[in-house]
Amino acid sequence: MAGHSKWKQIKHYKAAADAKRGAHFTKLIREITMAAKLGGGDPDGNPRLRTAIETARAASMPKDNIERAVKKGTGELEGVEYQEITYEGYGPGGVAILIFAMTDNPNRTVAEVRHRLSRGGGNLGAANSVSWMFEKKGMLYLEADKYPEDEALEAALDAGAEDFKLEDDQYEVTTDPAEMHSVRSALETRNIEVREAEIAHIPKNLVSVGGPVAESLVKLLEELEDLDDVQKVAANCDIET
Repeated sequence: MAGHSKWKQIKHYKAAADAKRGAHFTKLIREITMAAKLGGGDPDGNPRLRTAIETARAASMPKDNIERAVKKGTGELEGVEYQEITYEGYGPGGVAILIFAMTDNPNRTVAEVRHRLSRGGGNLGAANSVSWMFEKKGMLYLEADKYPEDEALEAALDAGAEDFKLEDDQYEVTTDPAEMHSVRSALETRNIEVREAEIAHIPKNLVSVGGPVAESLVKLLEELEDLDDVQKVAANCDIET
């Protein structure tokens, strides 16, 4: 399986800046609310909600904010009605892009996404035009400087992980989406801390881009993620550094 691209690392460092603004919390709150709406307010019985809450806690979101978001999802508190929409398209260098949005106004969101893509040298595609290029997987990220690679690899495989690799300053543990939480629990039982967890769309193959094309692509991906209604972006790129 192809691993994560350099875009994952770029997003990791960018997230620190996002967290200084309210935008990052807003997106986390929307995800918690939608997860609770679709699967109920009990994280033990709702894996998506559990992941959303764990991510929010890792971002130091106050407990009260999390609880309010859950109650809005379950209908205990009044909230905005959001829809989940996935957009597909291409960026510079022929890179396939998946854009996951959560919006209360689909017309506004598609117009903003189309505008960003067009301005950034890309284009919006039809449904299923690029989604087949990605696989849905659970991803766990461990800090590489905390654990010897052999130890982390053994623990991950014993826990039921599908794949394990070192990428820059972190270990990436790939799981079946349904097994992500059980793998995480098994790792934590062995005192291996998971820095971040997510359900991700992993590219089956990567398109290598470098130079000005890579610069344009990274700028486009950042601008897409900065849109209020966009929750996350996946791209099948290997950015040469």
